[in-house]
Amino acid sequence: MYYKFNKETLLPEKVNVTSKTLVGIGATIGLILMLGFTSKPIDPIQNLTTEDKLIVIREYNEFSEQKLIEKIDQLNFRYPHIILAQAKLESGHFKSTIFLENNNLFGMREAKLRANLAKGTNREHAYYDSWQDCVCDYALYYSTYLSDIKTEGEYFEYLKQNYAEDKTYVQRLKQIIQKQNLKNKFN
Repeated sequence: MYYKFNKETLLPEKVNVTSKTLVGIGATIGLILMLGFTSKPIDPIQNLTTEDKLIVIREYNEFSEQKLIEKIDQLNFRYPHIILAQAKLESGHFKSTIFLENNNLFGMREAKLRANLAKGTNREHAYYDSWQDCVCDYALYYSTYLSDIKTEGEYFEYLKQNYAEDKTYVQRLKQIIQKQNLKNKFN
């Protein structure tokens, strides 16, 4: 038995269904399914105006500490809290000219002996198209030089001997990590 809803009486009513009606319903459903599977899916990006696309790109490229934490997490760094502390220290808590002009969070120079994403040198430091490219370049640096590091202590020792010119660099990183509780910002 099939029922349909009567809008006037607000009650369901029995409907007589013939085999022709069932064939018609089946054919309609088949046609809908066939068209659904063969039609092109709608690409939402195609419907965006040029201005909307620019807004999406700007929002993606817009920097925030939370986006940085997510990017560091996404790249699966060992000791991500140290990397976040480095970004904070090297970029003057995201206010330095090198960061603002060059999208350079880590004060890195343009690499000559390893794969890198830098676009060139400005103010004696590498510059990038985006802060995300800088983080990815640091991941390349990390995989080239730090992949054998097994402990935080080894990491800090490497940084002390090879990364920064400042003799108090590691001590300053540890202070940032402790004062801002950076270990708890990552899963």
